[in-house]
Amino acid sequence: MTDDDTMIDDATPLAVADIARLSEEVLERVSTVVVGMRPALELALATILAGGHVLFEDVPGLGKTLAARSIASAIGLEFRRLQCTPDLLPADITGSYVYVPSSGTFEFRPGPVFTGLFLADEINRTSPKTQSALLEAMAEGQVTVEGRSFPLPRPFHVVATSNPIEYEGTYALPEAQLDRFMVRLAVGYPDPEGERRVLLARVGRRKERASVDAVIDAATLRSMQAGVELVDVDPDIAAYCVSLATATRRHRAVEVGASPRGSQGLLLVARARAVMAGRDFVIPDDVKAVAGAVLAHRLTLTVQAWTSGVQAVQVVDEVVNSVAGPPVVGTRAHVTASGQDGPTV
Repeated sequence: MTDDDTMIDDATPLAVADIARLSEEVLERVSTVVVGMRPALELALATILAGGHVLFEDVPGLGKTLAARSIASAIGLEFRRLQCTPDLLPADITGSYVYVPSSGTFEFRPGPVFTGLFLADEINRTSPKTQSALLEAMAEGQVTVEGRSFPLPRPFHVVATSNPIEYEGTYALPEAQLDRFMVRLAVGYPDPEGERRVLLARVGRRKERASVDAVIDAATLRSMQAGVELVDVDPDIAAYCVSLATATRRHRAVEVGASPRGSQGLLLVARARAVMAGRDFVIPDDVKAVAGAVLAHRLTLTVQAWTSGVQAVQVVDEVVNSVAGPPVVGTRAHVTASGQDGPTV
């Protein structure tokens, strides 16, 4: 299993309308404790429905861990959190063989990665060797210890957090691992009204930890993912995704552009977003809405651009504004609520 290919062979697909309804219920439930993060939450849920992994990168104290834990609770996944530190070893993530004196044998003891949603908190604080322990898990849905492979539960998703402003004692994620994350999301500071709601919510619940009740369970999530996989995408939309990825490779400020995994992630997250909106077809606006989150972290800027303060997301915005979208997507007419044929999309 890869982050772009969820194993759904034994799941019964849900209809688009049911997926949209349940997605909205999940977002509403999470929004009761996570304030002012609706756009990021929508993209995170779309990524999970698309079978991918999420990287939250922003300053401390904005609720990234709370968002990950709340999403896991709302979608009914078992949740485990690992605080990444410089002395963390790969076996602390994957597990290891332990000698059992009573039987005289070595038994495998699974690590915290054997869960439904694994939160690697401050992933850039642990060494590259330990960071790489997640590569196989994220790409193939399994871990290999002492030459033996162990499958992870399904669904399996990684949500990682990273602090972009502190460099002492941190290890930047290498490009190969960044590419495994389908999206990278920035939360941003809430507006004054949103921050006021955060304070009042803390006072109202009279305890530190906020909890979210499950809306669905793991089996239902897999059925939702299966329903998303059944949605076809017009060839013009696929060509548009390729055009955007290709344009990043040719941009003057980019040394290494988005890979084909980037254009594929663009298509898959856009498709999940369309289904969450109740549509069984993807429009160019779906692609544009997710382009920054999907493509920016896959770009390596030139030294000149980096020293000039150019941000990768600015490059993606420029590419989105300069690449022409498909003039017509698809040929079938979609029936409106009144029963009349609507415009083709």
